[in-house]
Amino acid sequence: MERAILVGCELPKVSEEHFYYSMLELGNLAKTAQADVVGEVTQKRERIHPATFLGSGKLIEIAAFAEEMDVDVVLFNSELSATQVRNIAKVIDARILDRTQLILDIFAMRAKTREGKLQVALAQYQYLLPRLSGQGISLSRLGGGIGTRGPGETKLEMDRRHIRQKMVDIKKQLDVVVKHRERMTARRNDQDIFRFGLIGYTNAGKSTLFNRLSDAKTLEEDQLFATLDPTTRKLGFTQGYTALLTDTVGFIQDLPTTVVAAFRSTLEETANVDVLLHVVDCSNPDYAQHEQTVLGLLAELEMQHIPILTIYNKADKQLPYFIPTQPNYVQISALEPSSQAILKEHMLWEIKQIWQPYIVTIPVSDGHALYQYKQKTVVIEETFDEETESYQLKGYQARKETRK
Repeated sequence: MERAILVGCELPKVSEEHFYYSMLELGNLAKTAQADVVGEVTQKRERIHPATFLGSGKLIEIAAFAEEMDVDVVLFNSELSATQVRNIAKVIDARILDRTQLILDIFAMRAKTREGKLQVALAQYQYLLPRLSGQGISLSRLGGGIGTRGPGETKLEMDRRHIRQKMVDIKKQLDVVVKHRERMTARRNDQDIFRFGLIGYTNAGKSTLFNRLSDAKTLEEDQLFATLDPTTRKLGFTQGYTALLTDTVGFIQDLPTTVVAAFRSTLEETANVDVLLHVVDCSNPDYAQHEQTVLGLLAELEMQHIPILTIYNKADKQLPYFIPTQPNYVQISALEPSSQAILKEHMLWEIKQIWQPYIVTIPVSDGHALYQYKQKTVVIEETFDEETESYQLKGYQARKETRK
């Protein structure tokens, strides 16, 4: 395990509380990337130093600390320019990584599907391209470890022309994968199945909830970005109706623009749902900021028009001062079996708000039609008329005009 120290710069426009949780999150990112954090150095400044990020005195202090603690990598809680990396590396004898590289490195670890791996590779190349000139000294020290996973470790010496060609190739491969997924999505759309999409800040408990609701086997870990590739499963209700539930990559504050751009097509899987289930960890002291981060990214992805049911998760560990901030919400603990039934009731209510009510009479001889209604619509009442030997069903079905 590599030894790392965290470095942050506190600016006037950022509150002390926000800065504290941002550094805490950097530590969690480092842990997820399998680093052993041995120290933290911060500095208050009016503005970022354009050449060295921090002041020269602070860099000398970090260099001495890194040498004393036998540090392998120094992790900066901001995105660094090529010039800053080059100048910092002249002072500090350790690998220099910024927050973006760390996130991309974790993504490279987590990607399992072909599309996920291609998306990560593209994001890494996009990050690397403008920074080639600043990599000189640090490249000679690369020997594997944090920040070198994925294409980074084998392609760093490539010239810009070669990297641009690789990016073109990846985009072509992604187009094929995306078109295949679009065909699968279009097929599901034609089936008039109600779709829910799980979104939320990373480590809010989405995958745990996903597994409990759908009997799926998605990775559950108390780490950031445990889920990277979107997964869609069937979700059964006690009334017999089956909907679809999609789990997605967790959001994070200051998510690099290259990452947002790269995963836009993946998140479009969620953009095609009827209702978003926004999972919020109500045991996290920074839950309000997490909420705003997710809602801000939804606006950036042009998904803010989709109805949202906020799920305040981990209610068993809820903060004493927690106050729900969203109007349409439910409070649960994903690990408690009773919570699944409570949540499904709220999800059924959401379906009823969007789908249209119907009443239909089906003769007892038409068993296939009866089966189809129970599978494809939400039946809330079923009565049998002995005189006419027919069933009368009341329920909710898809509004045909709302389907894309």
